Amino acid sequence: MFSKSKINEPGPATEGGKPAAPASSAPAPSSKPAPQSEFKASAPKAKPPASILSADLHVTGNMKTTGDVQVEGTVEGDIRAHLLTIGESATIKGEVIADDVVINGRIVGRVRGLKVRLTSTARVEGDIIHKTIAIESGAHFEGSVQRQDDPLNSGNKGAPGAPKPE
Repeated sequence: MFSKSKINEPGPATEGGKPAAPASSAPAPSSKPAPQSEFKASAPKAKPPASILSADLHVTGNMKTTGDVQVEGTVEGDIRAHLLTIGESATIKGEVIADDVVINGRIVGRVRGLKVRLTSTARVEGDIIHKTIAIESGAHFEGSVQRQDDPLNSGNKGAPGAPKPE
């Protein structure tokens, strides 16, 4: 009979029996996943936009970030970032290390990146160590190009290896 009541009257039986159980068990699980999902949702949104170094800015020193950087000014020092974009008016004198490197301006120094792209306005004087590279027509490049499966991590190992050929 009890099962017939549930089958015949799903509304009242569900309302009478399940509000108590879901009310006590649902808020606890739902309140726990809600903060987790809110945290997960806020984590991707928390990614800041690229840091921009304007054309009138001159930086002396090394920079390191896990985020994105767009350089339009002058940097004398090493730069390490996730995505590094060198603007047409930018000049970098130092080593550049990034997952993705897009060069529109001038770099005097070594470039290390998983993806390295020299646009038609790029001027690079130094070695490029990469996993993949693209050089557009019109780019100016003086140096050597070396492909490595992991150019970022082997950079520390490659530095001692680089002087050996010299």
